[in-house]
Amino acid sequence: MVVSNEISYEEFGRRFFEAAVTEERVGGAIAAIAGDEFEIGPIAQGPGKFAKVTAKVRIQQPKLTRQVEDLIRFSIRIPLEIDMVVDLWLDRPKFMVFGEIALQATARAAEPLLLILDVQKPRPSDISIHVTANTLRAELVRILGNIDAEIRRFIAAHVAGEIDSPASQKAKVIDVAESIDTAWTGI
Repeated sequence: MVVSNEISYEEFGRRFFEAAVTEERVGGAIAAIAGDEFEIGPIAQGPGKFAKVTAKVRIQQPKLTRQVEDLIRFSIRIPLEIDMVVDLWLDRPKFMVFGEIALQATARAAEPLLLILDVQKPRPSDISIHVTANTLRAELVRILGNIDAEIRRFIAAHVAGEIDSPASQKAKVIDVAESIDTAWTGI
């Protein structure tokens, strides 16, 4: 077979990397890392830790933006929906919370022939939330108990733990040689 438009191995590698590391593929890996939902609490909050906060967090489909430069980087936004209850013994105000996790990831190459998605762990400041209270009392409880900050802190810690989990570590690494062997032999 005669090939007229040969390129260098380096150019081939760069093109392969750019074709392999797409928003769709990385979005799938991020969705696997983030999961579908988790629960928070009960967490003691407020003066004297009187209030107990519980929340059910539903994770939506990640939205990614790819930047191709020397490195291939991704800005990732993961929308959240949270149902939250604050148990005050006498009252249990409910809140609807919408939020978003902002993550950064970089595609890296490693020995022997690995493609690694390096996902940065979020800080509480990378979590944005909007809380809707159904009563004035609920709104006061939320403010006095500094509940928003606690939710951001807990979500950041949960996502950081998920990024470090064994399943996530596996989802972030692709053994290209193994994938080629499987595709080439049809196994």
